[in-house]
Amino acid sequence: MRFEPLSQDPRHQQPVNGHPPAPPANGAPPAFPAQAFNIAPQPAGSTMAPPSAPEVARRDYSVVKELRRRLSERITTLERGQHLTPEQERRERDQLAIAVVAEYADAQRRTGTPISATDERVLLDLVTAEMVGLGRLQRLLTDPTIEEVHVLGCDRVRITRRGGGVDWGEPIADSDEEMIETIQAAARRAGATERSLSTSKPTLDLQLPDGSRLAAVYLVSRRPYAVIRRHNTLDVTLDDIAGTRADLDEMVDPLLRDFLRASMRAGLNIMVAGLAGAGKTTVIRALMREIAPDEPFVLLEESRELLPAKDENGYHRAVMSFEAREGHGERGPDGRPAGEVTIADLIPLSLRMGVLRIIVGEVRSREIVPMLQAMTTSRGSMCTIHARTSSGVLERIIELALSHGREMTVEMARRMAGNALDLIVYVTIEDETAIGGRKHRFVSHVEEVIGMGEGGRLSTTTVFGPGRDGRAIPMHLPERVREQLMRVGYDPRMLSRYIDAKVGAWRRPRISLLRPAA
Repeated sequence: MRFEPLSQDPRHQQPVNGHPPAPPANGAPPAFPAQAFNIAPQPAGSTMAPPSAPEVARRDYSVVKELRRRLSERITTLERGQHLTPEQERRERDQLAIAVVAEYADAQRRTGTPISATDERVLLDLVTAEMVGLGRLQRLLTDPTIEEVHVLGCDRVRITRRGGGVDWGEPIADSDEEMIETIQAAARRAGATERSLSTSKPTLDLQLPDGSRLAAVYLVSRRPYAVIRRHNTLDVTLDDIAGTRADLDEMVDPLLRDFLRASMRAGLNIMVAGLAGAGKTTVIRALMREIAPDEPFVLLEESRELLPAKDENGYHRAVMSFEAREGHGERGPDGRPAGEVTIADLIPLSLRMGVLRIIVGEVRSREIVPMLQAMTTSRGSMCTIHARTSSGVLERIIELALSHGREMTVEMARRMAGNALDLIVYVTIEDETAIGGRKHRFVSHVEEVIGMGEGGRLSTTTVFGPGRDGRAIPMHLPERVREQLMRVGYDPRMLSRYIDAKVGAWRRPRISLLRPAA
């Protein structure tokens, strides 16, 4: 019988007489009773929150580990003398996993303790997760209600739900050492660029196969810690975040959507700013979908997260996606680890790739200077940056630029930003979960960068600014980029009546506990 791994997880496994089953004396894997892997049926459309820590039944993963060992041995035997493509390797691995679990199920039936087809599917899912996934963490990656996971040692798992709810999950490993082994295995499978978690590299940042971000640290912390940030909106458009998808926040209204769409067609250089978790990545993904499928552009990231893997051969057929590489071993004369390749190193290379657009996932250090330099000679480039407020974005740019070296000055940084940037899009997050509300994510400001003004300061125009409920509404007509927008068929003067009326065109009212509806 052929089974496919399930996306759900066994949340209600029960111990036998309060204790996990003991392994038989003959050395075979311990027999699990059928109810050990049962999943309670759920009503259609419902979501099942994990039980709280005191209610969680103890699990025995010795069967899963033994079957994973058998599977690993068979895969190793298969690979000897064969040259398989990744797709062939995946198919062979899946077939071997099914065979190993089926053999175990047959053995259970012969001993008089059969397991059901549903339990066999769940067991297959657990073995596969142990082999190619994140072990017991894998089940958290298939729960669409989860937004973020903090693993504070193997047995303390804090889960943040979409909408703001928090609960605590089951242990994800039997020991901290096992937790580190699981994360190290994920790092080895990270892709073409080197990723590791070791004594010489105690921190890790990588993209998981489902698009989620994993950050981990150990040795320099009391216990190993890991954080997983889920990205459920890998494929998103401006229309989606303009209120046409019920499962997404309405982050822009149709007026702002059309303005941003025209800005992408006009090749304006855009910086998307905001706090962590505000939705910067979602906005820049939506903006990237406005790039023609056949247009070549360069995407630079510390660790890949902006594009789903399919996009390299799917919608964005001409994208060149680069990822920074961590250094290892001794440091050279310049103080950098051998083999290190940073975003700052990749930007000059990108300029030689024959593209008009360069997109940087996030600027967080001295790479801001080569990024701004690249923007002065490119069109339609974009990046994201962390900033607490919209008014603090320019100061944040200067702060990062000054870390580039002693030759950089405040005046030079301002001049570079004025020449490079056309628009700053600020994404706001307002978290009302502490008072019984929800998280609100939306664009609140679009600033047009005019250039150097009086006193050597950067001058900007607030084209869209916060209305009564905080969401962006038209405020002023653009000045410097107006002609560029009109060349692609967008006339900014149509915003005048909204500016006079001091309203926007948001589709849905914002239900806030602190602000009145617009």
